[in-house]
Amino acid sequence: MAAPSTKMINFEEQREELEEVLRSKSFARAPMMSHLLSFVCERFFAGEASQIKEYSIGLEVFGRGSSFDQDSDSIVRVEANRLRKRLAEYYAGEGATHRLQITIPLGQYVPEFRVVAPRQEESVPEPVAASSAGLSGIKGIAVRLWEGWFRPSRRRAWWLGSAFAILILGYGVLFVIHLRQPKAPVQTVEPQRQFADSEFGPPVGEEVRILAGASRSFTDHAGKLWSADTLFTGGDAVKSAVQHIWRTQNPDFYRTSRQGKFRYDIPLKKGVYELRLHFAETVFGPESTGTGGEGSRIMAVRANGKTLLTWFDIVADAGASRTADVKVFADVAPAADGLLHLEFEGQDGKEATLSAIEILPGLRGHMRPVRVLARQTPYYSNDSHWWSPDNYFEGGQITSYSAPVSGTDDPELFESERWGNFTYAIPVVPGRYALALYFAARHGDWPASSSSEMKTKVPHIFNVFCNGKVLLQNFDLAKEAGRADVVVRKAAGLEPNAQGKLVLGFVPVAGYATVTGIEVLPQ
Repeated sequence: MAAPSTKMINFEEQREELEEVLRSKSFARAPMMSHLLSFVCERFFAGEASQIKEYSIGLEVFGRGSSFDQDSDSIVRVEANRLRKRLAEYYAGEGATHRLQITIPLGQYVPEFRVVAPRQEESVPEPVAASSAGLSGIKGIAVRLWEGWFRPSRRRAWWLGSAFAILILGYGVLFVIHLRQPKAPVQTVEPQRQFADSEFGPPVGEEVRILAGASRSFTDHAGKLWSADTLFTGGDAVKSAVQHIWRTQNPDFYRTSRQGKFRYDIPLKKGVYELRLHFAETVFGPESTGTGGEGSRIMAVRANGKTLLTWFDIVADAGASRTADVKVFADVAPAADGLLHLEFEGQDGKEATLSAIEILPGLRGHMRPVRVLARQTPYYSNDSHWWSPDNYFEGGQITSYSAPVSGTDDPELFESERWGNFTYAIPVVPGRYALALYFAARHGDWPASSSSEMKTKVPHIFNVFCNGKVLLQNFDLAKEAGRADVVVRKAAGLEPNAQGKLVLGFVPVAGYATVTGIEVLPQ
């Protein structure tokens, strides 16, 4: 009878430990991480440890579909690493005195419950605690007064009691005054409006990515796999020798294209999708025309017979040749035959061209949120949002830092920045948008160049514009940050320009402009 009793006690202790961890401050503010920990532990309790695999976690915790590709989608590995880190931080702080601790060993997802020697709270020995020599502050003063004044005289004791009461009353008054003082308001960009992005979380489902004109597949900086050209009819595959393409980290992505008159017939499951068409003019430009590329290529695009673009000039839309240009369309659905029919045709005697097709699960009535970090790789933030690596930019440089920032529970989000004089042209569908800009002040030395060895104190005072409208003026990052490092500024009610873009300009006033992350949410 003893063995079953011991096993039952261990099981109950394990479940109690899980529940206490989930109730903690560290996990209460991280619902996705709590969901992951709860999932692996409940499977473990149910005796299904062998089923705790990356694929099953991707499907059941993160809502990935049956086409979940563990090689190209690293969400489970990334989130598991962050869970290990948060558990370690929890047991180094809130849970330091726990006898039982939960760990997720590296290279696997099955939890372990380890019995450890709890870290004892420091206590003061009785003789020292009873002596004024071991005390400091108000308590020490009180004890010394007691020992040196109260004991010899009852009258002194009365005066001491009165003085003590006055002292306590004074502290109480000061505390009440402190509470009633108005708190400094958090500065925000006008027009201010609260917005929550939880309702705009990107949906999961079937994703299609086709690299037009390419003979082999391609994996981009975000870890997304693009298939070789397929499902097309007509046109010619063209490969360009141009070296640089603006507003992208993936110039190879735009060096291939399909040109002429052509179509794609793409099978899709029933549902709502977001269509993103990628273009770049690599043929016509100042070198070929002597002036520029405008007017050299004009085209129309139709989806299931409906016109998406007409008299579309890539160079005029992007602002220059050799520049990545993305057009976004919401509420796209397959035709009755289960296919999305995309037609590309030149106008005014010109030829159409296309670099890539991207089809993502959509949100009815508006586009998916856009989150971009000034870094080379994607990132899952503590709130389980996916941030793409740097994209849509022109100008400036990226710098990474090893020292963590203060003022955030997710310092990894602020490990890098784009600095200099630069712009972002973020493609959106017609509508109104909320914008959040993330900055890190990094009190101390700022890099004067991309070289980590060259550092000097450089001011960061700059203006931020959206489609020519001032969002931040003479923004002094170090001053705005105060004692912390992290600064977030928000704006709402922003609308795209005629080219369907939110063009964000970061213009130095003194030193350099900088930004760490850009978040665009539909309103």
